[in-house]
Parts: sequence; C-alpha cells; structure tokens
Amino acid sequence: MNLMEKLEILSDSAKYDVACTSSGVNKTSNNMGIGSASKMGICHSFSADGRCISLLKVLMTNYCIYDCKYCINRRSNDVKRVAFTPRELADLTMNFYKRNYIEGLFLSSGIIKNPDYTCEKIIEVVRILREEYHFFGYIHAKAIPGADEALLQRLGMLVDRMSVNIEMPTEKSLNLLAPDKSKKAILDNMKIIDNKITENKYDIVKYKKAPKFAPAGQSTQMIVGATGETDYQILRLTEGLYKKYSLKRVFYSAYIPVVDNPLLPSKIDYKPPLLREHRLYQADWLLRFYGFNANELLDEKNQSFNPLIDPKCNWAINNMDLFPVDVNKASFEMLLRVPGIGVKSAKRIVIARKSRSLDFTALKKIGVVLKRAQYFITCSGKLNINLNINNDNIIRNLISEKGISLLDNNFLNNSFEQLTLFPQEKVIGQDIVKSITGEF
Repeated sequence: MNLMEKLEILSDSAKYDVACTSSGVNKTSNNMGIGSASKMGICHSFSADGRCISLLKVLMTNYCIYDCKYCINRRSNDVKRVAFTPRELADLTMNFYKRNYIEGLFLSSGIIKNPDYTCEKIIEVVRILREEYHFFGYIHAKAIPGADEALLQRLGMLVDRMSVNIEMPTEKSLNLLAPDKSKKAILDNMKIIDNKITENKYDIVKYKKAPKFAPAGQSTQMIVGATGETDYQILRLTEGLYKKYSLKRVFYSAYIPVVDNPLLPSKIDYKPPLLREHRLYQADWLLRFYGFNANELLDEKNQSFNPLIDPKCNWAINNMDLFPVDVNKASFEMLLRVPGIGVKSAKRIVIARKSRSLDFTALKKIGVVLKRAQYFITCSGKLNINLNINNDNIIRNLISEKGISLLDNNFLNNSFEQLTLFPQEKVIGQDIVKSITGEF
C-alpha cells in the first residue's frame, strides 16, 4: 500500500477527534529551522485576522488492541488496517508543510501492543520533526492513557499541546462502552501533565533557556449523546477538570453512530445532538470567561439546557430579580452576566464610562448586542423606550431573534464541514464538524 492510500484511511479515521482549535502558543524558528506557531488559531478554524489555518490531522495507525464500542477503529470492527512508520509520517508532514497545505500536525493513534509502545512511536515521529528536520511549527499529540511518566515527560518536551481524552462523562459509561480503558489512568495522565507544566514554569523562571513542557497546555474531549448523562452532569465534570487539572479546553463531540451496537443509539433515524453540543460549548465559555459556576447554569431540578435560547439568556431570565443593571454603575463582573454584553464590550464600557455617561446609542457603537441586552440594562436609570419587560415577552423576542430554525435541518446544513485531502461525492452526517462557539 502506498503512502497516499495510507493517508486517506488514517486521516479519515482521525476526523472524529475535535480536540484542536486554537494553538495557544506563539513560537518562531529564529532562523534555526523552518515553521512557526501562532496562538490565533489552527486546524480548520479561523484566526483573529480572518485566516483559515489548518493542521494535518491523522492517526499513526488504526490498529488497536482496545474494543471501545463507539469507535470505528475498535479491534472487533472489520476495517482495513494500516500504519505509518515514524519516518513516513514525519516526511509526509514536512512535504505538506512545504507545499503550504498545512501549518502543523495533530497526531493521535490506535493503541498498538500497549500504551508505552504506542507513545514511543508518537515520540519518534515528533523527535524526527523537531531534531532532524528542525520543524518549529505547531504540534498537538495525544498522550496515551497508561503510558509511563518518563514517556509523557519526553513527549511534552517536544510538542506544543497534549491531550488525554476522557471519552465518557462517567466511569459507569466508560466501563460499559470502553472496558479496556480506565478512568483512573486517564485522570492520572492529566495530573502528571498538569504537574509537569507547573514544574516547568518554575524552571523557566530559574533558567532562561530551560525547554518548555507543552507550552500550549492540555485539553480533553468527551462524547455527548452516546449514554444518558445530563447536561448538568457533563458541565459539573467540565468545571472539575478545569479547576483540578488546569485544562485549556474541554471539547464536546456529539455522538455519531459509526458502528452498530445494542448499547449505543441506533444508526436508523438517529440525528447527532449538534444543538445540544452547541449549548454545551456556550456554557463552557461561560465557565471559562464569564465567571459562572456550573450550579448557577443548571441544577438537580433542571439538568438540561433550553434548546431555544442560549445558557446565558436562560440564566438571566431565571434571575430577573438581579436586573435591570445600570451600565454606568454596575461592576465588571455583573456586566459580564448581561446577555448581549461580551468580555470585550464589558471592558469597553468600564473604560468609556470614566469619561462620560453612556446611553443606548453609545452602547451600540461599543459593540453591545442591544436586541438581547436592552431587557436587562438601564442607562443612568432609564430603560430603552417602548419595552415590554416580562418573562414571556423576553423569551418570545429572544427566540424570535435567534430563530427557531436552529432546531431544524438548517442547523445541520449551516454547520462547518471537516476539510479533507481527498474529494468526496457528497457530505453525510458523520462528516459534519460542529461549530465551537465563542462570545455571547
């Protein structure tokens, strides 16, 4: 089998992993090699200046000793098996980079023989790129759960970001669908990586030229919809991972049925829960940048997000006793909780109101989305004119503004698609890559 045939199989097998958006690191070669990394964005995403930046996202091999029920590469599934040698994959990456096809590499793998052996193969690919070809571009590699700490240390010194996929939101689901995997091994790896990153920060302070360990941090991914966990359970797990392991991102992947199994949703008439995934990303953003806690957004009585409005609007409507707030007096933290006011516009409000009193016209120029914010704010005690403020009216108008079409096929049709190196006759459900949202 030639190299391009291997690439077609192994790049296709890698498309279900969504754990790569922004690199989070700036790095140049300083005329010592080739390539660079920009923290503005990578892998089929759009950077701050509008560029679409991409990675070669590929598996080392689709051979796997594990039998995860949801995975197309599980050992019991009848698929064509291939593997790259480290040299083949390194050469392929360099050739694609020189042709300007890619700006970096996202490397994962099925588990061959055992976690240590697989990790060694991944390390060898990255070692060739870094030490022999002097490639300074962005590299994101999967840390294999159960691999030896010394191997994780070596890998972290070579790559920009590491990730350990938690896969299932609960240990019960993981034991049911991925019996070969251990939640303890996954979390132990996260802890090792977090400790190494922390230790490395002190080394850099002491020694100016100390090598950096995974400078773009670590991330993880979990599958949504394969099992019965609620949004509340998923969000609480997410919050715990951010706090305990200092993760940069938690990625959510709407379950796409690629294999038949009685323990999983049937492939017949099944629609991936893309809108649910969308709401989880919005809630995730609130946890990381807006000062919310998981228990504020959902609770034991209300464990699922409202599909019609985003989590921030839903929280505000359920807490109308806190509103309206005066934009000329409210704290920065309270401004962040107003629907229609994002992080940037909240900062602009705080700066602008030092020199003059702000009105609704000024807020619109600043970037506030008044269609949402007007129900929750005043300007020097004055409401926006002709407003009917009651919960039913607010919900009706917010739904109208968002468009109920989110719930129909338009949401799927407008979703981003995974870029491919190979032509396809048509795009089907499993080829859809979901949107990862940002500010509100």
